[in-house]
Amino acid sequence: MRRRIAQGLMIGLLVIGLGAAQGPNNSEATSNPGSPAKTKPKLQKPTGKAPAYQIGTASWYGEDFVGKPTASGEDYDMYDMTAAHPTLPLGSYVRVTNLRNGRVVVVKVNDRGPVPDNRVVDLSYAAAISLGIEGSPSGYSYIV
Repeated sequence: MRRRIAQGLMIGLLVIGLGAAQGPNNSEATSNPGSPAKTKPKLQKPTGKAPAYQIGTASWYGEDFVGKPTASGEDYDMYDMTAAHPTLPLGSYVRVTNLRNGRVVVVKVNDRGPVPDNRVVDLSYAAAISLGIEGSPSGYSYIV
């Protein structure tokens, strides 16, 4: 009950705050209040960021890479909850969901990849086991 009251108050304050916002502050609008303000349309600049989620195929890598350095400088350990992603910042954490069985893991991005272009992420062996994909054929979809 308290939570709903708090949410209602926050929405009310937000609406009041938006209603009290100042209008345009340019010389045309203030010198000639009857005419509409002439402004250039704002263009959105590409940010280069990946979308908030990706849907695609995940793969995993194991014994062949154990002990080799990852892109972050850490040695690869197939029993750590880690992943390789081509664009996400190294050291970031992502949630990976197996859309077939609903299992979810959180992994640390410590490497670049995946090597095959048709995959979204390469998971460590431990992450693949947790998601239930370690023995699965390719073609399974996950949300990253």
